[in-house]
Amino acid sequence: MNTTNAEDPKGLIRESYRIEGITKAECRSIFLDWALSLPLESDTGAAIRRLLAHHGAGAEAHPMTEVLKEGLGGMAAPRRRGGWRSRPRS
Repeated sequence: MNTTNAEDPKGLIRESYRIEGITKAECRSIFLDWALSLPLESDTGAAIRRLLAHHGAGAEAHPMTEVLKEGLGGMAAPRRRGGWRSRPRS
């Protein structure tokens, strides 16, 4: 089985690279759909890296390449940003 098919079973990422004039906003929407379709146990970061290696090579200026790279940057563990415990008590 082709590795890209494993990471992109619906072909969403592949097709985004084929759409002429696609915008970054449209790529973000496609990326979200792709990410939501992944199994919970999948390594999303590794999948993004493989997609970048396959589709992003030679397409550095494509909006989907930018979105995939941003997806890698957003893979850090979420941090708590406040909440009721950080608010001063009266």
